[in-house]
Amino acid sequence: MSTVAQKQLPLRPAGPATVDRLLEWYDAERRNLPWRTAEGARPDAYRIWLSEIMLQQTTVKAVMPYYGEFLRRWPTVKKLSTADLDDVLSAWAGLGYYARARNLHKCAVTIATEHKGRFPRSEKALLKLPGIGPYTAAAIAAIAFGEKTAPVDGNIERVVARLFALQLPLPAAKPEIKRFAETLVPEDRPGDFAQALMDLGATVCTPKRPSCLTCPLQPDCHASARGIAAELPRKTKKPQRPNRFGHAFVALREDGEVLLRRRPDAGLLGGMLEVPSTEWLAAKLPTVKAQRKAPIEAEWWPVPGAVVHTFTHFRLELYVYLAVVPVETSLNLWAEPERCRWTPRRKLDTAAVPSVMRKVIAHALKWQDK
Repeated sequence: MSTVAQKQLPLRPAGPATVDRLLEWYDAERRNLPWRTAEGARPDAYRIWLSEIMLQQTTVKAVMPYYGEFLRRWPTVKKLSTADLDDVLSAWAGLGYYARARNLHKCAVTIATEHKGRFPRSEKALLKLPGIGPYTAAAIAAIAFGEKTAPVDGNIERVVARLFALQLPLPAAKPEIKRFAETLVPEDRPGDFAQALMDLGATVCTPKRPSCLTCPLQPDCHASARGIAAELPRKTKKPQRPNRFGHAFVALREDGEVLLRRRPDAGLLGGMLEVPSTEWLAAKLPTVKAQRKAPIEAEWWPVPGAVVHTFTHFRLELYVYLAVVPVETSLNLWAEPERCRWTPRRKLDTAAVPSVMRKVIAHALKWQDK
């Protein structure tokens, strides 16, 4: 029989032996992460919840410093519930997807006021909390409370799709992957099982070059047997991100303070502080029309180049103007003065300013300081 034919032979179905090998591997190779519960210790639902919210669409490396700082400032969910939302947004600045921070705070308040400071223990009850979706609810229920459920993140999607050689492309394959993952969850150690799949996907069953020869699931992996592991999970091709354009106005007061404006609570970057800017449109505004949107009557200088920032659904190109203005300066009505504030440059690092606006300010001040 040829080698190719051998590879097409059906493998034994993944089952309890597969799970045992994975857990044995996890006991020896588990990542040392600050939100992981030490062996024999009681899981802390607050730490697990905080880490899962931070890790949504963000890497472990990026989350580490933020996680430690949040715990230092707000060591319990009750402490977080009493925090000022502006402080939470400031601490979150740089992590992106700022709706997560607003929901984090809202969820903490809900737990403190409606659940006496204790997290609900079931996946069904957790789903009712602000900012907690199906994956996060399952992850907290399994890891913190030992509920027999299957959280499925990007790493777990990849492992399960390869283990069963599931061909349907993402995102349509998500329900199928969830069903197959649920067939493997053990009665004992469901939380460790979920974290083992996460670790396996992050360190062994990686997106581009899976290390099949060192994988504990390789004996049962249909994709590995067929030589298609690196091709799975298949993904529907994403449409190209559209471009948007805008003009941002960095007003620097003679005493060194920068004009910032709070964005509306709803929508992209909701509640964060921004450099006053025009709307972000599909076409660039003519210079004269854009400058009419300046927040202050001043001599505005165009800063060479542009600031480019990529969001999930579009690419943004901002053209920056800079003006140095007297301390006694009136805002134009269209700048919405009630949402504006002057902020000392030395306090910008701790202000609730998103990454794109930090780029804008740095771009302008670098040119101004020359």
